[in-house]
Amino acid sequence: MYDFKPDPALDPAETHRQLCEAADALTAGEPDAVANMANVAALLWDFLPDLNWAGFYRVAPSKDGAGSELVLGPFVGRPACIRIPFGAGVCGAAAETRATQCVADVHAFPGHIACDAASRSELVVPVLRDGAVIAVIDCDSPSPARFTQADATGIEALAALLADRI
Repeated sequence: MYDFKPDPALDPAETHRQLCEAADALTAGEPDAVANMANVAALLWDFLPDLNWAGFYRVAPSKDGAGSELVLGPFVGRPACIRIPFGAGVCGAAAETRATQCVADVHAFPGHIACDAASRSELVVPVLRDGAVIAVIDCDSPSPARFTQADATGIEALAALLADRI
């Protein structure tokens, strides 16, 4: 049994270090991408306070077969949008640009996709393998400006760790 309990008094950098350490312990040697994403989504939920959604969108063929899009992966939270085109919303922007999107007010983000009306801020980090986006890690909060540079840096480290495990 695993029992990863973050200390809420830790500074954000240490919280993210411990999150990566826990993710490493859970995913090392496990070849199943879905299992690894599911466990990491649960860790995100446990380690990061004030979230209303945490999980993955993975790159998959579009329904029409004309390219790729983001398709819902393992997550914790309310039901979510299933397919997101590259370039659409915060997740699609992260996938298209291959760059982290840290959005203090999702309602001010052009083209924001409101899967959960309660979301006010969002952090999306692309997971890159050999320079290509294979997934994004998406964290939503009901609080404006919930995510900091420390959160972005920490989730980027997590994405790098997971690049060969999902």
